[in-house]
Amino acid sequence: MADLLVNGSAKNPASPGRDLPLELLEAGWRKFYSKREQRPYFFNKFTNQSLWDEPTLESPMPTYHQDPLGIATPSPSSVMSPPPQAYELASRRRHSSLDSQQQVVCKKKSPIYLSSCWNLEIPTNVIIHERAMSDVYPPHPDVEIARAQAVMKLRQQYEESCHTREGVHAPGESFNRWLLERKVLDQAEGASSDPILPSDCENPVSPSMCREILNDIPVKLVKPKYISDARKQLTKYAEGAKKVIETRTVSPESRKIVKWNVEDSFAWVRKQMNASYDDYVERLTHLKAQCQPHINEAASSSVESICKKIYNLSKEEARKLCQLSAKIWSDNLIHEVVSPPLTTERKVFCYPRLLGTPSPRLPNVVVNSTKDNTSLKYNEDTVNISTLHFYKLEHLYKLSCKDDPRNEHFTARLWCLLRRYQTYYGPRKNEGLSLQAALPVAVFECLNRVFGVTFECFASPLNCYYRQYCSAFADTDGYFGSRGSLLDFYPLSGSFEANPPFSEELMEAMVNHFENLMESSDEPLSFVICLPEWRDPPTKALIRLESSRFKRKQFVVPAFEHEYRHGFQHLFSQEDAYIRSSHGTLVVFLQNDAGFLKWGPTPERLADLANSFQATKRVKHPTNSSNNSDVLTN
Repeated sequence: MADLLVNGSAKNPASPGRDLPLELLEAGWRKFYSKREQRPYFFNKFTNQSLWDEPTLESPMPTYHQDPLGIATPSPSSVMSPPPQAYELASRRRHSSLDSQQQVVCKKKSPIYLSSCWNLEIPTNVIIHERAMSDVYPPHPDVEIARAQAVMKLRQQYEESCHTREGVHAPGESFNRWLLERKVLDQAEGASSDPILPSDCENPVSPSMCREILNDIPVKLVKPKYISDARKQLTKYAEGAKKVIETRTVSPESRKIVKWNVEDSFAWVRKQMNASYDDYVERLTHLKAQCQPHINEAASSSVESICKKIYNLSKEEARKLCQLSAKIWSDNLIHEVVSPPLTTERKVFCYPRLLGTPSPRLPNVVVNSTKDNTSLKYNEDTVNISTLHFYKLEHLYKLSCKDDPRNEHFTARLWCLLRRYQTYYGPRKNEGLSLQAALPVAVFECLNRVFGVTFECFASPLNCYYRQYCSAFADTDGYFGSRGSLLDFYPLSGSFEANPPFSEELMEAMVNHFENLMESSDEPLSFVICLPEWRDPPTKALIRLESSRFKRKQFVVPAFEHEYRHGFQHLFSQEDAYIRSSHGTLVVFLQNDAGFLKWGPTPERLADLANSFQATKRVKHPTNSSNNSDVLTN
């Protein structure tokens, strides 16, 4: 080749190999002419290096791929930092005419990569032991449609059972909290488990579901607005309590106590025609305190049968979904892959949860995008997302997905993710909002700047601020950066933020998990935990946190003086993404000794964090909104 080129250049003075020494030709260098720059340049076919000046044999050779012609030059924010050797050639690379083009690209990409709503460029400081791949089935659109139908069937059965057996509506968000509580206790693993539906719980009766149904028997009580509302609720509760105690099997003593209190309340209502609002509320509170324990005793067996029925239906639907997944993989000639166990415990920076089972070729998903909204349609099922979040998820996918370098499965996997969370939220307006509410951006910025936080313990691809986070679903979310479930994540060091969904069982399991991690590690561990200040009565998680030996500091952010990011921020503009909190938020610092030395909550740091919680005038949701208040209070 070299001889031909040399001979060619001797016969043709305009040949690209002209004037190049034989040593450079053998090293892969060729000389060409740039029509764009109107000047010659030198290109190495072995290393893909390009230079304006004639190279020398002593020139350092780059160790990474370049794009010498500027055809596919990525934006600076989407590439890793080049190796140190690259800076030696920076002044000599031929990219003068690309500067303006790259500036235009950066300006176009800035709403995606440099959005004020998240920062996906913050590197992690979390170290873990290298983990084996997960053996769950990857997501598939056909399975997600079947799962959505199964969950909807369970929701309808739950509503119908509460109405026919107890004469009450199913408590709001009760089914979602049941899913959370059951998955904390569910022992099913791998391909035999379902990511949403519980199937292997030791006790089929859910304490949270029982508690919430019994609390609404005989009638659901809400805070009355006017005197007439308070009087009406008092009368309804008294009539309902009398009916329950007369139609259920109870002890004579319980029946006697309830009837006496009901008759006493009716007599009080007849006499006190001019009673005030506070008088009615006080009387209703007293009546419920006297009657509710006996009503719970009378209705407990019936309510437990509802819980058992829903769990057994869930177990059956989970089995059918596992069979459907196995059939799809079998039809595609893909068999379950068992990941070999790791022989050494190698410490690495945390990385997204990887699936060991290969994915079949996924069906096509139709994408329609406008300036503000993007819709994805598979068959007749359409899911929606804001265009800004669509680009965010596309960026997360490129950063995290390892088995799809050409992004051929991106839209199908994004459809599965959106369908999964829509199934999980529920069909009612604002249902599931409390499961996704996130801290404000200013708080995340302060946590990273002051306490070195780089990881969210409870997030999703839709609402994460950092690109390192744990989420509910490892199968759909792992392609977008999730490290899997928090309770299956065992970091050795790092600084974390935890804002769990408002499920008492999940919050208690979280505290146990954090304490076990700090007991077993001598490296720096720090957890900044944000919980609702529920003290009437206080939750077990709250008691455990305040009595933990790892607690370093705590403070309370008062109600209505701070805000959360909306649980459905991925569906509308960012200006409407904040809601006032109708309850106080307790911020607790759990740290081991090494974590306290590195990220200890000093008075100056605490003041900085407290200031970042302050609500701003951008909040457009009214503080007395019934929907938001119900979600964030219950």
